[in-house]
Amino acid sequence: MDHLPPNHFLNLPRPDVFVPTLAGTPDTSTLAAHDFDVDTRTGFMPPEPPLTRLPSAWEPWEAALEDAIQSKLQLAERPDLSDEERAKSERWRDRVRELPILPITDLKSSEVRLRRAHHVLAWIMHFYVHTTPTSVHNIHIPPPVTVPLLQVCAQLQLPPVLTYSDDVLYNWAFKTLPASNVLFAPKQELHNLRCLTLFTGTHDEEEFYLSSARIELRGVEALSLMRAIMDEAFVGDAIAVRRITTYLRALADVIRDLRQLLADVRLGCDPQVFYDEIRPWFKGADSDTKGRKWIFDGIDLDPTLEEPTELSGPSAGQSSLIHALDIFLGVDRYSHSHFPVGRSQTSASSAASSSSSSAPGPPPKVPFLTRMQSYMPRHHRAFLRHLQANPRPLRRLVEQSDDAALREGYDVAVTALKEFRDEHVRIVALYILIPSRKAAGADKVAGAPKGTGGTDAFQFVKGVRDQTAGALLSRRE
Repeated sequence: MDHLPPNHFLNLPRPDVFVPTLAGTPDTSTLAAHDFDVDTRTGFMPPEPPLTRLPSAWEPWEAALEDAIQSKLQLAERPDLSDEERAKSERWRDRVRELPILPITDLKSSEVRLRRAHHVLAWIMHFYVHTTPTSVHNIHIPPPVTVPLLQVCAQLQLPPVLTYSDDVLYNWAFKTLPASNVLFAPKQELHNLRCLTLFTGTHDEEEFYLSSARIELRGVEALSLMRAIMDEAFVGDAIAVRRITTYLRALADVIRDLRQLLADVRLGCDPQVFYDEIRPWFKGADSDTKGRKWIFDGIDLDPTLEEPTELSGPSAGQSSLIHALDIFLGVDRYSHSHFPVGRSQTSASSAASSSSSSAPGPPPKVPFLTRMQSYMPRHHRAFLRHLQANPRPLRRLVEQSDDAALREGYDVAVTALKEFRDEHVRIVALYILIPSRKAAGADKVAGAPKGTGGTDAFQFVKGVRDQTAGALLSRRE
């Protein structure tokens, strides 16, 4: 950036969310922030590999995370956990409790560093929570994690918990660096990715995250087609309608590729390994089968901090790409309209509380998928709001048209999205429902396995699939 004049907007400092800005001031938090942080080549994924380590001032965090990974800490809920493994985990948690409370002031100038800080601190917190003995009734997050994590979350407007962006969007690097003179081509790099951080260090866990990363990269073409369709919708003549019809069929082809990439998770991630060894690590507080509270000790050390109300953990429901497809096709009013879960649609830093535990009073219920948008990077939430505010929505255009080919092309795209969700139903059955029944025992009656946010995992994805099918125009004629 040295070649840019000092007053160029890309050389301006990143805005602090607590400092008012003048109207019209450009958002300089990332290179593409003025375009909702959606890159034309990589979509919702960053155009360059995420930061792999914070500067030395925050090395204690990086070292604590590295220590947890290298020590191969084990889940406290494992039935075969040895005394030595319990002791090793306790020694690591002792070291975390003894960390200094590091200031984040110098992180505020860089969105990229704040993202890395959220990634590291949230990962540390999940290691801390899920190695805590199951006999402990409430889980106390120590101040060296609580204070900086909540401060970082206030800046990023994200919950203090692992999110899809921590596991997928900002958790990758290239296996082999592309040539420096070649632009990043997503289709060519789908299988040239590796993960930065893993709980288990297994190939299964890495493939679980990378299957979503590949979907995000393949989805870049869907975003381009959506933009082309919106451009034609503004023209609205007969030629534009023909072009939109062609683009809708191309969009359906892309969505079918996304379905195949989703199905391919079976090739690298074993369902039983996922259920027993991987999934428990990223459960949030409201997926805790024992109903334990997460208590954020030290929250009173900073009067600007507010009690977290969103602690659901990562979910595919936090993918901005899939939400964008729903909104663009006008399916969101069907697929997002049910399955309310008891939280309001706010970020974790938006609701104050007088206590320091994760047990807020009963707020109004909102649809689960709508609530999951509060777990997305804020620029991506802004993109979805912008898309939703489109003055010429595609579905209305199609509904008002008597062009049979256009209506058919629209239904082809919606059908592809419904079939994507068919595959999601199969994945949830294979990776969660069947293993949970095995765990309960064939002769026992078990409750439905919980998904992110405390939902009935299988019934939720099945319901969203059925509601997507309900958006087909052919069903309404």
